[in-house]
Amino acid sequence: MSDMNQQMAARYKNNFLKEIEEQAEMGNWVKMCMQCGVCSGSCPTNFHGGWDHPPQELFMMIRAGKRDEVLSSNSMWQCVSCYNCYVRCPRKVPITHVMHGIAEYAYRLGRAPKMQPTLHLSQTFWNNATKYGRVNEVKLTQSLYFKDGIASGIKKAMEMQSVALGLVKAGRLNIMEALGGGHKCKDLKGIQAMLAKARELEAKRKGRQPA
Repeated sequence: MSDMNQQMAARYKNNFLKEIEEQAEMGNWVKMCMQCGVCSGSCPTNFHGGWDHPPQELFMMIRAGKRDEVLSSNSMWQCVSCYNCYVRCPRKVPITHVMHGIAEYAYRLGRAPKMQPTLHLSQTFWNNATKYGRVNEVKLTQSLYFKDGIASGIKKAMEMQSVALGLVKAGRLNIMEALGGGHKCKDLKGIQAMLAKARELEAKRKGRQPA
């Protein structure tokens, strides 16, 4: 753990709820959870047994100051952004946003699981969108298919060829455009300047150096 992370951990050792409120997106909503369990009952991930703690349990752990258990949990990384929990929550807690906020904070602290598919997809998608100004489907697909090597990528491409043909027939995939590298953005420099300014403002708000 870096010196900055050690200082942050010491500062918030006895008040993890305050830490989440200040550092995680919409973290101030954690204290509004009344532990009804509607969120976990509405979550499609729940029925696959893939998470360590359902949302209401994770929120209670935050309020109980269980910092290490929360930041090392895989629960926030299992969110698929279906918004079932948000729609059905009787207190309208923005659970989806809170879960993503906790995940992003864990990532900044270096606590994100290394072999987490959700993290890999999120990073790949974000890097693709910020590099090209919009999602470049061709480049994104290549990055995801070939992340484990050429052989694995070719095998995956062959498995998905029927989907690709369906997209071509429906006019959703232009072969000539794909061969040319996919969609292009007209004002890429402008978008990158906007993102740089957003990072600067976010860093000032959270009192840290821009990434």
